[in-house]
Amino acid sequence: MSSHATGDGGIPPRDAEARGLKRVMTLGGAYGTRNYTVKDLRDRKGKRVLVETLPFSPEEAAAAEEAGIDTMKARFDPRQPDLTAAIRRAAPNTFMAFSVPLVAAASEVEAVRIGYDAMALGADAIMCQWSPRFVAAAADAGIPIQGHAGLVPRKSTWTGGLRAVGKTLDEAMWVYREIKALENAGAYAVEVEVIPAQLLVEISKRTRLLTSSIGAGSGGDIQFLFADDILGNNPPPYPRHSKQYRHLYKMKEAMQAERLAGFREFVADVHEGRFPGPEHIVNASDNLVDAFVDAVESGS
Repeated sequence: MSSHATGDGGIPPRDAEARGLKRVMTLGGAYGTRNYTVKDLRDRKGKRVLVETLPFSPEEAAAAEEAGIDTMKARFDPRQPDLTAAIRRAAPNTFMAFSVPLVAAASEVEAVRIGYDAMALGADAIMCQWSPRFVAAAADAGIPIQGHAGLVPRKSTWTGGLRAVGKTLDEAMWVYREIKALENAGAYAVEVEVIPAQLLVEISKRTRLLTSSIGAGSGGDIQFLFADDILGNNPPPYPRHSKQYRHLYKMKEAMQAERLAGFREFVADVHEGRFPGPEHIVNASDNLVDAFVDAVESGS
């Protein structure tokens, strides 16, 4: 093992083990340390509910890791990977799946390519809304895949819009078949969105996949909520399934009001001659201006 085997966060191997972190090498070939591996997560199915979030900034990712969030997702745009890379660096020891765009892959080959690109950037897994055929191709290439079932917002036209799914027997069976198809395709987990809580309890018993619940009650293996919702980054209205533990949007509004007030005071000070004041300027030495004017006017 090379001298670089200290983890993304620079943690020596012995210290990492003392903190309960696993030494890993990513699919992209980089050494790192993680709180969980895919095997760890699968071994914990049905034993303890883990907590998961999706941060939108490096600051949120760093806070989530320090707070003890078990797993994270991060949005991955293959055309603009810098933000995702910064989020990965901010939470180097947390298992993190990169959420790839649905429309970024139009074939099995493209699915594998995008998956490899994400893994090379430091992803521990891929979260996708792909068909089982694309999932199977990526999984066969060694990429851990988390699928999506229930209310899939980008596919909501097929389920009647942005609403709960699985409230009838036909829909409940459809959700179950979708999850089993992902399982058979080789996925290790599935995000289950806005289905009846009691239904997820029964589905979780009947699939090997880790079930990540968002708006689907507490019967899954992972409880998932966006950082935007946890922190209250945006004003109401909020999804019914969300909870705001902070209301940072109020702080943002207060900061914007302070920005506006500051700019207005600056404008007023300039127009009314209060800025710049004597303390903001450099004064010329004695006779400098007179000498300058004489020199300009004499043409020297």
